[in-house]
Amino acid sequence: MAFDPYRLALSRVLYPGWERLRGRPTFHLLATLRRGERASSDEIIALRTPFLLRLLRHAYHHTAHYRRAFDAAGVSPGDLRSLNDLARIPLLDRASAQSTVDNRTAAWPAVAVAKTTSGSTGQPLEVRYSTESQHWRDATRWRGFGWAGYRMGDKAIHLWGVPVLTPSPLARAKLALDRRLRRDLYVSCMVRSRENLLAMVRLIARERPDALVGYGQALADLARFVTAEGLRSWETIPVIYGAERLWPHDRAALAEAFGPAVFETYGCREFMLIGAECEAHDGLHASAENLIVEILVRAPDGSTRPARPGEQGEVAVTDLHNLACPFIRYLIGDLATARAPGPCACGRTLPRFGPVQGRITDTMRDADGNRVEGMVFNLLFLHLAEHTRQFQVVQRADRRLTLKIVPTAGGLPERAESVLREFVGKYVRGVPLEIEVVREIPLSSTGKLHRVIVEQQDP
Repeated sequence: MAFDPYRLALSRVLYPGWERLRGRPTFHLLATLRRGERASSDEIIALRTPFLLRLLRHAYHHTAHYRRAFDAAGVSPGDLRSLNDLARIPLLDRASAQSTVDNRTAAWPAVAVAKTTSGSTGQPLEVRYSTESQHWRDATRWRGFGWAGYRMGDKAIHLWGVPVLTPSPLARAKLALDRRLRRDLYVSCMVRSRENLLAMVRLIARERPDALVGYGQALADLARFVTAEGLRSWETIPVIYGAERLWPHDRAALAEAFGPAVFETYGCREFMLIGAECEAHDGLHASAENLIVEILVRAPDGSTRPARPGEQGEVAVTDLHNLACPFIRYLIGDLATARAPGPCACGRTLPRFGPVQGRITDTMRDADGNRVEGMVFNLLFLHLAEHTRQFQVVQRADRRLTLKIVPTAGGLPERAESVLREFVGKYVRGVPLEIEVVREIPLSSTGKLHRVIVEQQDP
């Protein structure tokens, strides 16, 4: 890596100074995380246990939902003394999480961030969390990305979604600041026409980023384009992907186009980074200081047990630092494979899990055959959450789109329908759209709603 004085100034002076000015302990927490990632299992348990017991006591005494849940399970805070006692707390499924947001919100600490998920089961969910949780999330993300070689001060190109609505002046100013000062360049990957892919390649060639970050299938499509057109003009660029699973042939395409440094991340808006891949490329290290990740197998009678090593189970997550609106044993809706305890080949002792089976988003095509990221509809429905409970998009073999919507009690207003049609006309150009208002959309056997279904089409 070439000497870059601005990278050094940004990572060692400007960024730390900015965080201190805002009263944010990001760098202190990041140093703590880096020191602890090779700690013994006893040390990790000793770190997590006080946080967990604090969370459980706080949830019982300060939220109506967990007080009722604990009482119904016959559990009191005084009964909870170790990490193993977490299993005595009832699971929180997505429907319950949606209906109990207010009852899970404590009088203190204050809610620092409130946002809506994109709805991986087709149902958006409001997420609230505290300042403490926000700080841990930021530090955990930087540590996980650091395993891929992406650190503060590095230049990164992010292939993510784009705002469905016109960004506010404040949002535009923040993006400009991120690009100029933090060197984060955000590029829409929703429509992957030849023209747009070529523009991405030219940006990479011009900017020479230290990392590429983005949706898995978007990065894979870009990689295949680079190789097919013979456009690679760079040495290895680390690739950090998330939001979608990649298959072995996708990772091979990324390695051919950008080099072998390909890293998976796993997260969601409820918790941000849940796990990340290290240089050993052998499963995902859990963000153990911030979250407790359980892989659970459900018995026919509804009871659960921890999955055995190599066994697949449901993912349940507890946020140790979100006291504002606790998530305790929250079932995300994904399936993952449990791993045996023990250090990774990289030397880190953080627990591992994976692979994760979930959130496989199909790629649609517009009338001209250009690829369109299915996840674009997730972003759309973030802005229609107050009018919709569920949605599903089906693209037929002739490329017609059927959009199924389960509206809220208030129904789907005319304005919402016009937004939908304008949106589809912009991002899935030239494709006829049929909107179906339905009472229910069945979930799959794993509890997921396949949000985007693409029938077999000609390439």
